[in-house]
Amino acid sequence: MIYADIIIDISHEKLDRSFQYKVPERLEREIKTGMVVSVPFGNGNRMRKGYVTGFSHTPAFQSDKIKEIHEICSNEDTTESKLIALAAWMKEQYGATMIQALKTVLPIQESVRAKEKRKIVLITGPEEAQNLLAELSHTRYKARERLLRAVLESEEKSIDYTEAVKNLGTSLPVLKYFEDRGILRVQSNEVYRSSVSAEMISEESVVKLTEQQQNAVNEVLQGWKANKPVLLCGVTGSGKTQVYMELIQKTIDAGKQAIVLIPEIALTYQTVRRFYGRFGEQVSVLNSKLSQGERYDQFKRAKRGEISIMVGPRSALFTPFPKLGLIVIDEEHEPTYKSENSPRYHARETAVHRAQMEGANVIMGSATPSLEAYSRAEKGEYALIRLESRYEERPLPEVSIIDLREELKAGNRSVLSRSLHQEIQKCLEQNEQVMLFLNRRGYAGFVSCRSCGHVMKCPHCDVSLSQHNNGKLICHYCGYEIRKPDTCPVCSSPYIGGFKAGTQQIEQVIKKYFPDARVLRMDYDTTRSKGSYESILKTFSEHNADILIGTQMIVKGHDFPHVTLVGIIAADMSLNVSDYRCAERTYQLLTQAVGRSGRGKKSGKAIIQTYHPEHYSIQAAAVQNYEEFYQEEMSYRILLDYPPASHMMAVLGACEDEERLSKGMYYIGQFIRKIHPDKDLHIIGPASAPVGKVKDIYKQVLYLKHIDYEILVHIKDKIEKYMEINSGFRKIYIQFDFA
Repeated sequence: MIYADIIIDISHEKLDRSFQYKVPERLEREIKTGMVVSVPFGNGNRMRKGYVTGFSHTPAFQSDKIKEIHEICSNEDTTESKLIALAAWMKEQYGATMIQALKTVLPIQESVRAKEKRKIVLITGPEEAQNLLAELSHTRYKARERLLRAVLESEEKSIDYTEAVKNLGTSLPVLKYFEDRGILRVQSNEVYRSSVSAEMISEESVVKLTEQQQNAVNEVLQGWKANKPVLLCGVTGSGKTQVYMELIQKTIDAGKQAIVLIPEIALTYQTVRRFYGRFGEQVSVLNSKLSQGERYDQFKRAKRGEISIMVGPRSALFTPFPKLGLIVIDEEHEPTYKSENSPRYHARETAVHRAQMEGANVIMGSATPSLEAYSRAEKGEYALIRLESRYEERPLPEVSIIDLREELKAGNRSVLSRSLHQEIQKCLEQNEQVMLFLNRRGYAGFVSCRSCGHVMKCPHCDVSLSQHNNGKLICHYCGYEIRKPDTCPVCSSPYIGGFKAGTQQIEQVIKKYFPDARVLRMDYDTTRSKGSYESILKTFSEHNADILIGTQMIVKGHDFPHVTLVGIIAADMSLNVSDYRCAERTYQLLTQAVGRSGRGKKSGKAIIQTYHPEHYSIQAAAVQNYEEFYQEEMSYRILLDYPPASHMMAVLGACEDEERLSKGMYYIGQFIRKIHPDKDLHIIGPASAPVGKVKDIYKQVLYLKHIDYEILVHIKDKIEKYMEINSGFRKIYIQFDFA
């Protein structure tokens, strides 16, 4: 006997679980995960529709009390069934309830009313209508006369309903008069809420590929023939987007659709302009600024096959295209592709799995690939293709590394080094543009010495200690803590603490030194409103501003041909956060920032300000040498057993009661050691999470490392069952995060 796990209603929180049903022998051969079935539910056995989420040969309780599936509502391989099967995979791989996974992949389930446009149309011959108009002109019914005259005088013999009511005084009795006589009627048409603003629409001709780009396209097609995802590794400015568009064109020509994932909403403006310029209204877009109605309409258009390309962040991965042919992951290395909510999926792995399920292709591109993706390419799991030079052989920018310790010795306490100040002045005199990047990741979270550059680090985990308000420095991997020193333990300097400058302070400094410069600032505060990203980027791209100051959102994927100088204010801010990936993040951010300079006809310069000019990530970023960085960083990952040299799972616990949480996390740790005493399994913690308390909810984390990913998934499954049978965990919320 086969038993099916079925979710009844994903919109109802009380049904946030699956129910087991018997599969009748007549349905055993055709039933599959993801199908919609009709089942008896509740005391009255009323028929309800449900989703099949999995199968088992073991009954969950007494077999004769398990009800039987009535029928399969559709045996077609529908878009929904594919997404439901994907949700089941995500639940198993990342640890979540099925309801959480379903709500992630089926966002169109939210109830949103379709938008309608109504108009009043002529449904009889013009001659009959003219005769009636002549009659009405001799009566006192002037509202009837006005309406009929307006319809007859319009070119399309129709008029907007709202306009008729507002401007002509049309009422329901007036409309009923004409409808009863078969003269006019109200016609409703569904209209879509647009997700593409007027600023995004452009007219661009198809750009001819360079020989290097055409070779890359040919190599990608060969990689797909081998059924492998493709990693396109190209230096900044090499024209990866043009390669994507050529591959998308081939996908559309084959009658299929494409999803283009971008990591930041800030990238939407330029990306959509490029795609819209080539593909026109075949393109739609998703982002977090859209209303629920706008999102609903875009998914509806995709499901109906009315668009061919969806551009958006990781949630666009679940666009319900009926004939998906290609998934593009631009800037593959970006951490925003990792979900912070359960299921904590990664768009890269999830995209590859969805493509395998639907017979689609995957291409991911970056100038600075994640170590995970590059290591898979080295192992042959991905096809690796390179773009070694910039578009039209333009030179990479000239990069200078400024030692901020020397600036301090010379008496310069400004956030701008002397060299950066001089180069900004030159650019302004030559009517060129400047971008100033403040690397605020881990803002003021670490403690360093401004005199010698020493950073307070954990002696056990090789990550920086995080500063807390109670004056303690804490490691969020193992729990090690010390008090914040008053002077540097290396050089005894009193200049030890967190970096205090933000984008507003830098803006004030720039306006003080360069009062005639037109300055824009792009950060969280200036981009809260809808359309703010587009407005700032449009202003800068049209050269209506000289200097753009911003955080990470300004250095990812943008192409401004008049920018000839990029200044990186404080490279160390990402280098010293309490994360084993800090060197990788630093290399990626610096390389991307440097790559914004000199993308037009003029050569560019970049200045990196740092307290650690000798660090391998900064040195490699200055010359855009990814291979050199990769080899150095991987040696540390292997030494310390960090991904991708090993796999890691974080068990994240949250509870209102700190003591209950501590006990629960301790018991989970002990349970893991009992069920898996393998010496190759490394357990770290539990320790306080990076932010140990949020809205009176305490948080702790336990890390597990193992070379075999499946073993970590197995441990995750065991922990979930252990928590189910222990009532003490009912008030503790547990999430799993894989790396």
